Amino acid sequence: MESPPIDISNPAVRDYMALVRLQVLTPLSLLINIATVMVCAVMVDPSLRRIAELYPSSISPHPRLIGIYIIAIYLFQIGYCVLLVIARKPETKRTLVRGVGLPLVVANWIMAGWAIAWVMQWFLTSTILLGLLLVLLLYANVVLLIYHAPTRERPLDVALIHAPMRLFLILPLEVLFPYSLFITLGLTWSPGEPQHYARGQWAGFGVVLGVNLLGLVVIVLRHDIVWCVAASWLCASIWSLKPKPFPVFVSLTISKPLSFSTPGLHRLAFRSPL
Repeated sequence: MESPPIDISNPAVRDYMALVRLQVLTPLSLLINIATVMVCAVMVDPSLRRIAELYPSSISPHPRLIGIYIIAIYLFQIGYCVLLVIARKPETKRTLVRGVGLPLVVANWIMAGWAIAWVMQWFLTSTILLGLLLVLLLYANVVLLIYHAPTRERPLDVALIHAPMRLFLILPLEVLFPYSLFITLGLTWSPGEPQHYARGQWAGFGVVLGVNLLGLVVIVLRHDIVWCVAASWLCASIWSLKPKPFPVFVSLTISKPLSFSTPGLHRLAFRSPL
């Protein structure tokens, strides 16, 4: 048998082939993600929004604000796909291949599967998928921060690699996974019965406070302006949908300005890539 025309044992060749695979698989997975979510949001009855209205809870977010956030993730991912094609710096290519790689592709497929499970009201499946999504994105973000840290010398890497991955991670961490878990555990009430809205209030208080304290630690240690803005937006999305139990309302009210009032954040954010 003849040897292959290229030496696939060469690390540079393997990285090039991995980049080519990502140039094909990433846009395809993003297209599947967008198409599935759009169909489930617009063409299916009950839609994604209608399911959320049928299962109000103490941490239910405002669907419109979540929709805007998801659109922002898609726009950043489109920029990421463009960067996959136009990247020329070796450091950027290594970040794309070894820092993000296939986890983002798999994450987009999982997001599409979650949309289907949600409209089918398979809430246990939805929670499992969101848990897998959270673990996958957490892994990718940790790899990025440890081995491919953001730097001001490559602003496109910060804007189109680190920012999309961080935005994608915070969505299931702060909203989707806890909310789906609440529905699975029965911590909801029937629409039109706000007198029961205190159900699960202390669980909601713990989730909101715990997630935002984690975000505060990240913001303080990393001076992460992306996390700061994203977490504040998602807090506002939960806070804006009424009614809310008093403990949850208090934790949200504190959490919204907490990130922005962190001492020195405004001064340090401009010295940090994120």
